[in-house]
Amino acid sequence: MKVMKGIILGSAAMFVGAGAQAADLPVKARAIEYVKICSLYGAGFYYIPGTDTCIKLGGYLRADAVLGSSSDFDFPSSGAPGARNRLSNYYLTLARQGLRIDTRTATEWGVVRTYYEGVFTWRTGSYSGAGTTGVNGATTYTASPAAQIAGGSLGVYYAFIQFAGFTVGKAESQFRTPWAQYPANNLELPGSGWDPVNQFTYTADFGQGITASFSAQDQVQNYTTNIWNVSGATAAGLAAGVYGANDIGGSRAPDLVAMVRVDQAWGLFQASVAAHDNHAAYYGAAEPTGHPGDKWGWAGQLALSIKNIPTGAGDTINLTGVYANGASRYVFQDYLSTSFAMYGGTGAAGAYQSLGLAGVADSVFVTGAGQELTTTYGFNGGYTHNWDPYWNTSIYGAWAAVRYNNTAKGYICGAFVTSLALSTGAAGCNPDFNYAVVGTKTSWTPIKNLAFTGELAYLMLDQKYAGGSTVTLPLQSGIAKPATVYELKDQNSLVLLLRAQRNF
Repeated sequence: MKVMKGIILGSAAMFVGAGAQAADLPVKARAIEYVKICSLYGAGFYYIPGTDTCIKLGGYLRADAVLGSSSDFDFPSSGAPGARNRLSNYYLTLARQGLRIDTRTATEWGVVRTYYEGVFTWRTGSYSGAGTTGVNGATTYTASPAAQIAGGSLGVYYAFIQFAGFTVGKAESQFRTPWAQYPANNLELPGSGWDPVNQFTYTADFGQGITASFSAQDQVQNYTTNIWNVSGATAAGLAAGVYGANDIGGSRAPDLVAMVRVDQAWGLFQASVAAHDNHAAYYGAAEPTGHPGDKWGWAGQLALSIKNIPTGAGDTINLTGVYANGASRYVFQDYLSTSFAMYGGTGAAGAYQSLGLAGVADSVFVTGAGQELTTTYGFNGGYTHNWDPYWNTSIYGAWAAVRYNNTAKGYICGAFVTSLALSTGAAGCNPDFNYAVVGTKTSWTPIKNLAFTGELAYLMLDQKYAGGSTVTLPLQSGIAKPATVYELKDQNSLVLLLRAQRNF
């Protein structure tokens, strides 16, 4: 037994010793996989180690200050900003970090691409309260997640996959032009909007810069304004440019878009069309009240860009014209308001102040009747001149019109006469209006990808109610406007935007 025990212990010691010696032997190190440049898709792409996928990271950091408005990039046209009193912000600041991730993989089916752009934004908050018009309300700071101390908001601008000519996900609308509502500017203009939208698109590439796209895109948020049931109009709503109860039903069909584009060294030409379903809910609070039938609207657009014009290297002219019937978002893009209530001074006897009222809808109706589609049309354009490699200046403008048919005017004007005591009656009532902007922008780029910009723009709201018309408004407690008589009058606004931006 002692012999057997000695053999076992000796064998164990031998294996332990052998293991220790093996551990001391040098082991061949794994080769380091260095990041390699990917030259297939342009500058800035690198291979993801261990894969055949190329990736490019980029983005920007931006700091803005808007003077004369409490809306970033927009004019003070409604609510507390439009009131232009002690409840209005006279400036707003914004800080934003954007991140872009672009991946591409070559396959036997062609390139598979994914693209993402997200932003984290901090905005100035705002105060709201009832003021001193006899209604004592607590003045509070906004609860918006984008306006909290040590807080902010996350935005997802792009998130799409491209494969074999198809685009699936959130991408720019195939209706819009490359410059959208920014032909030579940063402040908001009417025109086909920039805001990306969920879609399913096929694009055919014919070579020589000629492409055609066919798309089904989400229309609920980005491409719908209002479907107003004027029977639900209230005095408080009318006083804010809201001409009825917004009666949008659930979505039934995406917007259908087709686009043809020629993009070459001389510039760009584009033609776009879109079909938009207007689907209302019920006349009343329950299903038995009935509902109007759906009506399809449409929009058409022509756009032209001319590059390197004789005035200087890199100088550019961009022009866009849009016409829509029952598809007003294709003219009044979704960064613009759809209800306008701008206050100003007055010389009219008996009037407290003047007021510019306007509202935009895809359609209007009254209980028991069908939808009446709204016609909108307009253009935007801009010219950019490069003084030298460091300085450039642009001038730009836009004009848009809203036109209601006679039936729709009858509905809206009936509400105005009844609820707001329009002094000139139905004969002096016309809810049509024009919206125009002119402006200029100058940028200084001291080093590549760092720019400082100053931009000044002037808004004109041209309402069509008869001269001398007055309305009697109820108390507007949210903006401290008293219940009294106001003159209906055209309004204007001047806004200055200052921006510093670093791209990378």
